Amino acid sequence: MFDIKWIRDNADSFDKAQIARGAEASSSRLIALDDERVTQVQILQDAQQRRNAASKEIGKAKGQGDEDKAQALMAEVSDLKSVIQNGEAKTRELQDTIADILSKLPNIALDDVPEGADEEDNVVHHLWGDKPEMAFEPKEHYELGEALGQMDFESAAKLSGSRFVVLKGQLARLERAIGQFMIDLHTNEHGYEEVSVPTLVRSEAMFGTGQLPKFAEDAFHTDDDRWLIPTSEVPLTNLVRDSIVDGDQLPMRVTALSQCFRSEAGSAGRDTRGMLRQHQFSKVEMVSITDEDSSVAEQERMLSCAEAVLQKLGVSYRVMTLCTGDMGFGARRTFDIEAWLPGQNAYREISSVSTCGDFQARRMNARYRPTGEKAVKFVHTLNGSGVAVGRCLIAVVENYQTEDGSIVIPEVLRPYMGGLEKISAKS
Repeated sequence: MFDIKWIRDNADSFDKAQIARGAEASSSRLIALDDERVTQVQILQDAQQRRNAASKEIGKAKGQGDEDKAQALMAEVSDLKSVIQNGEAKTRELQDTIADILSKLPNIALDDVPEGADEEDNVVHHLWGDKPEMAFEPKEHYELGEALGQMDFESAAKLSGSRFVVLKGQLARLERAIGQFMIDLHTNEHGYEEVSVPTLVRSEAMFGTGQLPKFAEDAFHTDDDRWLIPTSEVPLTNLVRDSIVDGDQLPMRVTALSQCFRSEAGSAGRDTRGMLRQHQFSKVEMVSITDEDSSVAEQERMLSCAEAVLQKLGVSYRVMTLCTGDMGFGARRTFDIEAWLPGQNAYREISSVSTCGDFQARRMNARYRPTGEKAVKFVHTLNGSGVAVGRCLIAVVENYQTEDGSIVIPEVLRPYMGGLEKISAKS
């Protein structure tokens, strides 16, 4: 969310940046509305001052026995009361209109973000690892899982409809193992504090991280005005909502393994087979809260933490720099990690790592006081998948498949699997 004063001072660059994000140039409209608001505030202040002065004059007039003047002043005060009430309502209306427009405008990209319309304009940042060489035609994860009798989409559909899955046996344990492995990695080696967060949040929390109001249809809403979290970024980032953090406490680094829920409203017909695009999934999320000078470097650090997951699992991947048209609403810059899936013969997203600057902090009123200073500043926020558990399961299953349909367990996961080295139909 933006400061209208900043927009006034940077109108041309603001409009250019918004157009690059696929939004309309809106500085002229916003400035005109703010001019009207300023004028209305001045009218309101003048009316309030006159009302206060007239109220004092009434007492003087009565004390001097000038009843006609007192009655005239009382009539003026009554009229001014109506002017003030109308003025207050108009001011609130203008403030709400400006706030509503600002709340729906995407963040401004950093200068090094490539301009583009969609994912076709994303740029390869770097690649890691060798794609596995298989002497057989690799299968997709759902073919392997169903053949093992441990990945059941039919039962899930009976229970909940499409885009759900029931995992059984060792595949269910493997999913759990992947989540535990990632949480242990981030807390033991990467300096993140584990946090257990609610999966139901209030509207204010969704607004703070930018899911509301623009993307309400992408989330599940309860009948008591709560929302199922689309990612634990929402509760983790909102931990600093409406607070002032001491500068020496930054950076704050927190992580959570949670269930996530997305309606996938805009993805009809996409990835209908398998586990790639589910309504419910588990994910390890990383969130950092930093000062204004550290967020760019923190994004690189967070990216390396997410990459470490796939490196330890031995899964080949590439990192993409997203273009202006493909970034998330609140991001200033986003790196996507795409894991190689042999069954699809394609790279698919498994993690997004974004820096948001002070965009979310302004929506949350989250600030910090630099050490030794009295003035406060807005914190900078970052978030990244570390990584999506379901998609990581897909990557492991497809990259470690064997010709007979068994799945070899990566060495780093074997302690979490009770020493099991392979999943087969007989396990």
